[in-house]
Amino acid sequence: MNVSVQWAGAMRFLGTSGSGHAVVMDTSAANGGLDSAAGPMEMVLLGLAGCSGIDVLHILQKKRIALDAMRIDIEAERKETHPKVFSRVTVIFHFSGNDLSEKALEQAVQLSMDKYCSVAGMVSQTAEIHWKVVVA
Repeated sequence: MNVSVQWAGAMRFLGTSGSGHAVVMDTSAANGGLDSAAGPMEMVLLGLAGCSGIDVLHILQKKRIALDAMRIDIEAERKETHPKVFSRVTVIFHFSGNDLSEKALEQAVQLSMDKYCSVAGMVSQTAEIHWKVVVA
């Protein structure tokens, strides 16, 4: 796996993945950026949500549980000293569909967060990760 990141002026960077996909990263105006894109630490949280979301969908598909919608919200706190790593992360999984079993959804999320999601495995080295399931 590899990536390349090219400076694009101010504090903005264009990242290209080894698979050829591009993302833009920036920082806030207070930190000299243009506030034109997600920052690197936000990208970590986006990666956590995406990683776990993919896991959960795979698990639910194997269980033949159909969803109408899924949304993952993350709230995170960072340490105040450098490096300002995440210290606490709360992941909230929102599901909607017909006759969804909250127990089955919780099992899928737990498998992802505790076993399969590589990003959760990395983030958990510095942060307490808490999660919850909300069924609409």
